[in-house]
Amino acid sequence: MTAALRTETLRHGKVELALHHLRAATDDTARPLLLLHGLGEQSPTEAPEWTRGWPGAIVALDFTGHGASTLPRGGGYTAELLLGDADIALAALTDGDPERSITVAGRGLGAYTALQLAGARASQVHGAILTDGPGLAGGPTGPTSTSYFSLATNGQTPDPYALVELSRDLRPPDYATSFVRLALAGSELDEPVAVASMFRPEWLNAVAGEHGVIDTTLGEALELFRTG
Repeated sequence: MTAALRTETLRHGKVELALHHLRAATDDTARPLLLLHGLGEQSPTEAPEWTRGWPGAIVALDFTGHGASTLPRGGGYTAELLLGDADIALAALTDGDPERSITVAGRGLGAYTALQLAGARASQVHGAILTDGPGLAGGPTGPTSTSYFSLATNGQTPDPYALVELSRDLRPPDYATSFVRLALAGSELDEPVAVASMFRPEWLNAVAGEHGVIDTTLGEALELFRTG
C-alpha cells in the first residue's frame, strides 16, 4: 500500500496532530477534501478509491489519541476536543484565509465532528458528508450519572480513554441540529450537509430531517459539493 505523500504535524495545545496529505490536487483551484476517521481508527495511508474524481487535494486527520497523533495524559476526550482538532486542520488547509474553504467527509465519530465543523465554520466548510463508521451513535441523548475510572495505557494509539469517553459522549438531537442551522445560516450552499449513512442514531435521524440537509449517497454528495 502506498504511503501518504507527506505528513504535516499540527499543534493543538500540548498534542501533536498528524495531518496526512494523501494525494495532490489535479486542479490547484479546487477545494481540498478533508477525511475524518471513526472512533478507534486512524487515517488511511492512501486516498480511498471513492475520492478518485475529487480534483482537490485529499487530506486526512488523525484525531487526538488516534493514529500518529499524540495522547493527552489521563483522557479528557469530548466531541468538542475533536472539533478543535478539525478546526486546526481547516486553518492549515486554508492557510488561515477566511475566504478559502474545504469539503469534509466524516466516518462514524468523524461524521459528528464534520457536522460540528460545518456549523462552527459555516463559510469555510463547503459541504459536510456524514457516513457510517465506528462511534456514529455516541452516548446518551441526555444527562446521566458520571462514573470515574482509571485505565492502563502504554502510550500507543488508539488511547483507551478515547474509546471509553467518546463512546459515552452525549449526543442530544437538539444540540446536533443546532449545527445544521448554523451551517445553513453561514453557508453559500442551500444544502450544506449530506447524510450518506445507513445507520441512523437518534441525533442523526433528527439531523436528516432538518431543512438544509440532503439524504443521498456518498458518490452523489461528492459530486454535489465538487460542482456546487
